[in-house]
Amino acid sequence: MPKANLYNMAGEKIGEIELSEAIFGIEPNKSVLHDSVKNHLANCRQGTQSALTKGEVSYTTRKPWRQKGTGRARAGYAGSPVWYHGGVAFAPKPRDYSYTLNKKVKRIALKSALSAKAAENEILVVDGLKVDEIKTKAFKAFLSKLGVEGKALVVTENVDEMVVKSARNIEGVNTTIATILSPYMILTNGKLVVDKAALEKIEEVYA
Repeated sequence: MPKANLYNMAGEKIGEIELSEAIFGIEPNKSVLHDSVKNHLANCRQGTQSALTKGEVSYTTRKPWRQKGTGRARAGYAGSPVWYHGGVAFAPKPRDYSYTLNKKVKRIALKSALSAKAAENEILVVDGLKVDEIKTKAFKAFLSKLGVEGKALVVTENVDEMVVKSARNIEGVNTTIATILSPYMILTNGKLVVDKAALEKIEEVYA
């Protein structure tokens, strides 16, 4: 049974908590994780690249010179793709790069990411993660007491404006809620600082 250290808001370790074997104790599936991360990055692409084709460039369609007798290559119009400032042959146009993965693959990818973090002892559970005021310095000091340096993902049960605003100016620290987790988000952040109530929600939703 995987376990994680349990802390209070003073940053003191007060014990250990058992994690769900079905969510935090599976063998990470690297292939599915790769597919999930690739899907996330593809869905983030804007696909706004665009260029003008020969039918869209603004040029006269007058023939530059007569067909024969000049010694130059024959040319039909100035907007030809072979001409400087002409249109682009097979020009790229805005497109949608996004695609979907089936629910089963998404679920396995999420469990694999969480299990990988649990195996590396990078999940820190806080009993009652809450701040009384919006104070970046105080929240940063709290994370330091937990041993969190660099990247971290703070997970709360619901949107907590105090926590979000206290953490948003700390470099490398991101916040989310238990029901909005993705493998990409978990893998690209260092340690997971999870509220105990959020942990229960994760085990309830993803079991």
